[in-house]
Amino acid sequence: MPRARTQSVSQSPDALTPRIDDVLPAAALPGGDVELTGANLGPISFALPEVFIGGESAQVLLSRPTRLIFRVPDPAATGLVEVRTVNGATHSVPLRVARELSAGLHPVTSPAVSRSGMIYATISGPRGKSTPVSVVRISPDGRGTPFVTGILNATGLAFNPDGDLFVTSRAEGIVYRVDAAGEYTVYAEGMGIATGAAFDADGNLYVGDRSGTIFKINPQQQIFVHATLEPSAAAYHLAVNAAGTLYVTGPTLGSNDAIYEIDPHGDARDWYRGLGRPQGLAVAQDGSIFVAACLRGHRGIVRVTAKGEAQLALSGSNLVGVAFSPLGTAVLATQQAVYDVDLGVEGQNLF
Repeated sequence: MPRARTQSVSQSPDALTPRIDDVLPAAALPGGDVELTGANLGPISFALPEVFIGGESAQVLLSRPTRLIFRVPDPAATGLVEVRTVNGATHSVPLRVARELSAGLHPVTSPAVSRSGMIYATISGPRGKSTPVSVVRISPDGRGTPFVTGILNATGLAFNPDGDLFVTSRAEGIVYRVDAAGEYTVYAEGMGIATGAAFDADGNLYVGDRSGTIFKINPQQQIFVHATLEPSAAAYHLAVNAAGTLYVTGPTLGSNDAIYEIDPHGDARDWYRGLGRPQGLAVAQDGSIFVAACLRGHRGIVRVTAKGEAQLALSGSNLVGVAFSPLGTAVLATQQAVYDVDLGVEGQNLF
């Protein structure tokens, strides 16, 4: 049941008109929880306020005079939020709601986005079990088509500087190179439980073996142990910035996990600690890291600035990854679907 605290009605009607001062966060998946701060947002005579997003009614989860939390309804789209009470209505404030592009998938990390804005996501399946389609290609308008078949437990996805797609198989410990027609060849073997993948600007491929090793494969396909980390209970997720620094998450069973920073020489350190189950991540143009994680009990996409300041950028459950599209949106992956949303953030362009 929603928690309620009844506000006083001894003031003038004008003084009790509800007001929104801020929306936290400013974006959400359908089903995500959003907090409004302001004034006169509490119940009147035990009657809860009403919340609408673009005309769609939203469920109120908490209502207090200066705070209100609501759940974004499934039919909602990006639009204006309004709170109504018996004393009037607030002004409307914008909320960005992610748009579902394709469902029936099984991503286990971030999607990959080509230079033209085409999105690639996996139907990974349980370990050791094959699926009819390994990788799906999704157009920016949401049309999905099978792209790769026959890769067992396709997991990590990454493009190299030449625009070729690479796919890891966590069951086989193999990295595959995929051509424009969806045909694939073996690029590297012996990668253990190969999960995350990322290229740097020089064409070096980094692959995370979730048992504790980060491999580096140079353009001549020579394989090196780049760094070692604590094993992950699920997978490693990788992203590289313009300086060649590698960022890695590897969720454990704890609630104080880290984003690791590994320099080009392979030296690793905690870059930011304090996340619950951090998974896929992406680097923004300003150096911020966006990661699918839980921050102080709130699940969604967390932005961590270069100064180590973290805040929730998007609210939503079951997120496993994020990527930036050259078309200006953020592409999000849940355990079942792919979404896009305009977060007002430009992704880093390495090549």
